[in-house]
Amino acid sequence: MNRLFILFGLTYCFQWCQAQTPATERIQSIEKILKQPSPLDGIQFRNIGPTVMSGRVTDLDVNPENPHEFYVAYASGGLWYTNTNGLTLQPVFDQEAALTIGDVAVDWKRGVLWVGTGEVNSSRSSYAGTGVYKSTDQGRTWLHMGLEESHHIGRIVLHPSNPNIAWVAVLGHLYTANPERGLYKTTDGGQHWNQTLFINDTTGCVDLILDPMHPEILYASSWTRTRKAWNFTGCGSGSAIYKSQDGGEYWTQLSGADSGFPQNEGIGRIGLAICQKDPQVLYALLDNNNHRPKEINANKDLDARELKKMSRDEFLKLDEKKLDRFLRQNDYPEKYTASGVKQAVRNNEYTVAAVADWYLSDADASLFDTPVFGAELYRSRDAGKTWMKTHDKPMDGMYFTYGYYFGTVAVSPKNPEEVWIAGYPLAHSTDGGKQFQLMDGDNCHPDYHRIWIHPNDANYLIVGNDGGVNITYDAGKHWYKANNPAVGQFYAIQTDDAKPYNVYGGLQDNGTWTGPSTHEENNGWHQSGAYPYKELGGGDGMQVEVDRRNNNTVYFGYQFGNYFRADKTTGMAEPVKPIHDIGQKAYRFNWQTPIHLSRHQQDIFYLGSNYFHRSLEQGNHPQTQQPELAPTPLKGNVPYGTLTSIAESPKQIGLLYAGSDNGLIHLSKDLGMTWTRISNQLPQGLWVSRLVASQHKISRVYATLNGYRQDDFNPYVFVSDDYGRNWQRITKGLPLEPVNVLREDPANEKILYVGTDNGLYVSFDGGMEFIPWRGSLPRVAIHDLNIQERESEIILGTHGRSLYRCQLEEIRAYPGIRQKDLYLFTMDSIRYNSKWGLQDNALHEMTTDSVLVRYYVKDAGNVNVQLLNAKNVVFRNFNLQARQGFNQYFLHTVWDAPGTTTTAPTNKPLVLQPGRYTLLITTASGTKEKVNLSVYKKD
Repeated sequence: MNRLFILFGLTYCFQWCQAQTPATERIQSIEKILKQPSPLDGIQFRNIGPTVMSGRVTDLDVNPENPHEFYVAYASGGLWYTNTNGLTLQPVFDQEAALTIGDVAVDWKRGVLWVGTGEVNSSRSSYAGTGVYKSTDQGRTWLHMGLEESHHIGRIVLHPSNPNIAWVAVLGHLYTANPERGLYKTTDGGQHWNQTLFINDTTGCVDLILDPMHPEILYASSWTRTRKAWNFTGCGSGSAIYKSQDGGEYWTQLSGADSGFPQNEGIGRIGLAICQKDPQVLYALLDNNNHRPKEINANKDLDARELKKMSRDEFLKLDEKKLDRFLRQNDYPEKYTASGVKQAVRNNEYTVAAVADWYLSDADASLFDTPVFGAELYRSRDAGKTWMKTHDKPMDGMYFTYGYYFGTVAVSPKNPEEVWIAGYPLAHSTDGGKQFQLMDGDNCHPDYHRIWIHPNDANYLIVGNDGGVNITYDAGKHWYKANNPAVGQFYAIQTDDAKPYNVYGGLQDNGTWTGPSTHEENNGWHQSGAYPYKELGGGDGMQVEVDRRNNNTVYFGYQFGNYFRADKTTGMAEPVKPIHDIGQKAYRFNWQTPIHLSRHQQDIFYLGSNYFHRSLEQGNHPQTQQPELAPTPLKGNVPYGTLTSIAESPKQIGLLYAGSDNGLIHLSKDLGMTWTRISNQLPQGLWVSRLVASQHKISRVYATLNGYRQDDFNPYVFVSDDYGRNWQRITKGLPLEPVNVLREDPANEKILYVGTDNGLYVSFDGGMEFIPWRGSLPRVAIHDLNIQERESEIILGTHGRSLYRCQLEEIRAYPGIRQKDLYLFTMDSIRYNSKWGLQDNALHEMTTDSVLVRYYVKDAGNVNVQLLNAKNVVFRNFNLQARQGFNQYFLHTVWDAPGTTTTAPTNKPLVLQPGRYTLLITTASGTKEKVNLSVYKKD
């Protein structure tokens, strides 16, 4: 027994001591790929939304002279610019090494932008940045300015008059300790940085403010926090408030001792605000993780923690109505009644503690019900020397226990008594924080992260939350939603077999949605009131499965295994989550619990906790299979030792693979009755992000592992051709970025698609080498991808830019044409329109249309394009600049006649008439290819 325990412990020591990836190597690997052209870049993806739910905003920077102009930073969707008050937004930070943003600072007088990458909301889906970037041309081009190991940046503050001086609050690594955190200052525009405040290697700076009247005075807040895959500690003695009176060179701690601001191990994240009119007034918003004293109230409802401490006799004396109310309020199965539970305890079938543990073991319950003080607001009237809590009553519901996810407070520039708090709700006080009023609008998403108040109009606010940007002109009575960017954060996606087929997906804090794959984003739904995407359920949307026998029965859910089977027509939904019994050890469910619906018999439904669960009745009566597939000695406040991926062979029913967050992969060949571990040859302890059973070879399986939670950014992709007995690593060409998903091409076993935290990659030789497929994509994380086999289309589920769609004809053709000098793809026929070339009146544009020309060239250069009629007469002749690889060009049906100018047309435009045409392309070397084009009349 001791020997086994030692071996088990050594395994876990090894698996959590793997080398971290230096940020410089990570950046270099990405930049190398960005600089190299890819032959696939000309195959363009099309974004199909959705936009209605938007995505998490981490910062706003508004032009104080013209508040219709501002920048919006999204957690994983990049930086966007508007000069139309949010009516339209354009991305300006799409091709850098990181798309996740913590803060943006703008020198509006000089048009200089600073971006700190890596958001500070330290949640499961907060991804590491690559430092600080700067643009001197309003975002057209960017320079990397260092601080690579920052990973997460809380705030950038610019000197109001000296453009060479800037300060950066660096929070540091999320999952590992590192010394490159604290407060940094530059005096040469970012060329060099000086670390002027350092507390320890798990404490960084999360917020920073400048005295508006004295720029040599700054205030910073530090935050001690450590996250592991199994545990998160969001507080510590290093969390504090600091002040500098010499431009950030030296810092003095303000909080603690006799300051009035608490200082102990329970101090969490701190947000800061200063009043522009009276800089002596400061506010500090604290996430207080200290536990509250027990409340004495005989009439209050029963509490699970109180129940756990009860003796058997005390429990048996409980009022049955009170106990029954506790059972129903906390979702105990209906079979458990007060009288029945008491009888079971009386018969020693299980203990009182087991009754309480049934509820306390639920991950959502532990997150929401931990009895901490939570959000507290403190105020200083003497520039930080002393602090006083502004309110007597607790702010229940402001943070719950998600204080690490919030931390912004804002004070009116003109009135030090008016203060706003960004938490789960948005709260407003006009009496210095004594009393608050909730100001969420009916079109506002909860979870607020940034608040901007107009310097001359306190009723004019712009806020950012998990659902995008909201704007008010009446201090929160009414809100406008600026949500036109497609910045949805998808965790997982799925398609069905309807015509046209639908796309399904679960999003971070925005539920589960479905919509048509043919969707083209526009604002017409504002008029009709019918947005094409429909919400199936709330919470953090997770995986989706669709019964393709009717394309109507859908399995979806939210975090920690809370899945449902629903009928889309009736809206009726039934839970399918396996539930443990009182007295039985609770199942552990991953944040994104894996599910799978068998393609062989679609009544068979699989779900993974730390065990494998199988239902033969559409999720009803799930059977728990032995043994436990994700055992772990590691314990914490985050469910760990859980399954993360389930795959069934498309070639054989019951041939199953299951992978876990602690790096274990198991194989079953008998529908989950028995299991064999097959991961001993693989790197240990990495998160199994995807398992794929091949549809081309029954013994082939792919595994992708993810080391992000150890700051290991190496790509891990493996293939086995013998059911996992032996593995081969296949990662050549992939950057140093975690891998989230792999898919086989259904038509060609040699073609593989891999989605990483920094883009999409394709292999044409079974994984021996990958090349990027950029196709107009931003450098966004690809969390999932799906191939709709009937339509030969690929759908990308991105975590920050919603959904993308593309045909696969060109990708599948590439292996056969890659050595050709020129290859021209067939063109679609187009129906003739008698209105082509006509302009009905001065209010309408001239009617025209276009047809897509697709071609491949081995070498970049000029190509000549000729359009010939049925008599081989050339009446269109023009040149194009072709990139190496695939190219696309839209051939218009109307074009200017020779001699025509934009100001003085000398001839009527030429119009493509009905008939058969030939398109001829000639390369500079003389290679020619032609393809037919048919322009037909309506029957």
